[in-house]
Amino acid sequence: MERRRLGRIGHMSSAIIYGGAMLAETPQDVADRSVEFALAAGINHFDTAADYGDSELRLGPWMPRIRDEIFLATKTGDRTASGAYESIQHSLARLQVDRLDLIQLHGVCGLDDLDRATAHGGALEGAIRAKDEGLLDAIGITGHGMQAPAVHLEALRRFPFDTVLTPYSYALSRHADYLRDFEALVHEIRAQDAGLMLIKAAARNLWKTGESHRRTTWYEPLEDQRQIDAAIAFALARGEATGICSPSDVELLPMVVEAERRAAAMSMEDVAAELDRVPDLEPPFFKSAGHDVPEWLAPVLETK
Repeated sequence: MERRRLGRIGHMSSAIIYGGAMLAETPQDVADRSVEFALAAGINHFDTAADYGDSELRLGPWMPRIRDEIFLATKTGDRTASGAYESIQHSLARLQVDRLDLIQLHGVCGLDDLDRATAHGGALEGAIRAKDEGLLDAIGITGHGMQAPAVHLEALRRFPFDTVLTPYSYALSRHADYLRDFEALVHEIRAQDAGLMLIKAAARNLWKTGESHRRTTWYEPLEDQRQIDAAIAFALARGEATGICSPSDVELLPMVVEAERRAAAMSMEDVAAELDRVPDLEPPFFKSAGHDVPEWLAPVLETK
């Protein structure tokens, strides 16, 4: 698997990053098979979060064996310094490690939320305290929604975050305002030599109301291999991005790994031809009649 430099951190991370959300409600034996597959495929960057259900607990038993071989990142959704610091301590215990490579302020989607996280007494102070104590090496930020790149650009203006994890996909790129904000974010990331990671590359839309959720993703993902090939090729064409977090479904991971192997062989013309044929291909960030909206996402959804 291709490896790319994670900004000034310098780690050569796998182009597919293991998205720990897929283990939120997964039995240990299923998680074990998934981790084994990931390692065999060349994945060396694992990303999870405190609020991804049992994910940290599922990864914990693996750490005594693989900790020195992987880049380990988790996230805190707390917005106070004390809450974030305690969350980091809790994550260390659940993951069975004494140090993280990266802690990320989780789900910072709007400027009001960024204000809370970066204010005096906010989560950023808790993360800095943990770094000063040697509990982690780097601090990043993540978020969802159509405003995510603009919010993350403002975040980089306030603090030199080591990494940014933000949405990017073919569907998102077709929205001019989003693409403009994303390009501005990329410009600043290059200037600061921060690491850029992408999410939602393989999202198709929100689940339709009343439709059975065939996957454990909160959105409806692409499920056809050719479509996933195109979506991953499109995102990996952004050379400034270190990698793509895999969707939160263990059964999709092999398809994403296969797509990474084929990415270099797909032209952007092939990508567009494939994805333009997908019905209702939209970012999962719009209020839309007939679609389910996760409660946590509702505050950042926009009306198209």
